[in-house]
Amino acid sequence: MTTLRHAVAAASPAHAYLFTGPRGTGKTSTGRILAKAVNCTAPLDGEPCNLCDSCRAFSEGRALDLIELDAASNRGIDEVRALREGVGYSPNAATYKVYLVDEVHMLTDAAFNALLKTLEEPPPHVIFVLATTEPHRIPPTISSRCQRFDFRRIALPDIVQRLNAIAAGEGIAVADGGMELIARQAGGSLRDAVNLLDQLAAFRGTTLDLDGVQRGLGLVVDDRAPQLARAAIERDLAAGLVLRVVGGQELRGTRRRHRGARVRARGREHAAYVAAAARRRARRPRPLGRPARRADAVGIRAVGQAVAVVVDAVEADLDRAGARTDAVGVVAV
Repeated sequence: MTTLRHAVAAASPAHAYLFTGPRGTGKTSTGRILAKAVNCTAPLDGEPCNLCDSCRAFSEGRALDLIELDAASNRGIDEVRALREGVGYSPNAATYKVYLVDEVHMLTDAAFNALLKTLEEPPPHVIFVLATTEPHRIPPTISSRCQRFDFRRIALPDIVQRLNAIAAGEGIAVADGGMELIARQAGGSLRDAVNLLDQLAAFRGTTLDLDGVQRGLGLVVDDRAPQLARAAIERDLAAGLVLRVVGGQELRGTRRRHRGARVRARGREHAAYVAAAARRRARRPRPLGRPARRADAVGIRAVGQAVAVVVDAVEADLDRAGARTDAVGVVAV
């Protein structure tokens, strides 16, 4: 942002800026700060003083010379034509009239063509700030007439610092390490990090312990996972088998029970389907009469018995496989 500060300090801002970068990295906020800075009556090294009437108007959201346009919902040529008509009027109270167009890549081709003429010959009192997350969709004729600034994902320490400031102002107490988890989950987006903190505070209250943050973010894992990873890195086979065999007995038994229950349920479904099909077949009029229907009934019972035998055999195989795994693990330890 050094370039922008120098331009404000020299009172020579460009007529058009293009801010690109991932979501939540401050493109729109920077455009608003730039609008406030170029209209500040007493800027300090390119920064707005926040004390003059113009700065207060921009901070309070009542400045008439900052026109924000959402190109996602105002993407047609009619909206751009209305913008071009307003460009010719002088600013209401400030020095520059700033047009902040968010998600500018959503404009249609006809809208871009209509905007091109204004960007080529803009009035001296107008500044355009175009913000987008997809710069490859901006026509070269537009981007070549703007000063482009690429925003990067915000670093983890900076997000943590900002979250701590917000938490202190809102009276939210977060345990050590909780802010780092929130910042890491946000993926470099400060807006996402603030939303996550707000969501956790609404769900868990104003006092957030580490376990509450993990559960709120969906990061709850088995406590043995770090130990198993450490054993794998250190190539400690015995320690890994102890974690699996000794510490995982209950978990493995639960998995075997769940697997057996799934097999039984699936076997019952198949048996019910075959039996229903056989019953439908038995109810049909058959030229052979009663002997054929009696044979179908015998077939239904035989199918049910066969499916039950298969289910029992699969369950026995699962139990034997689990017992062999336990025995191998204990011998290895």
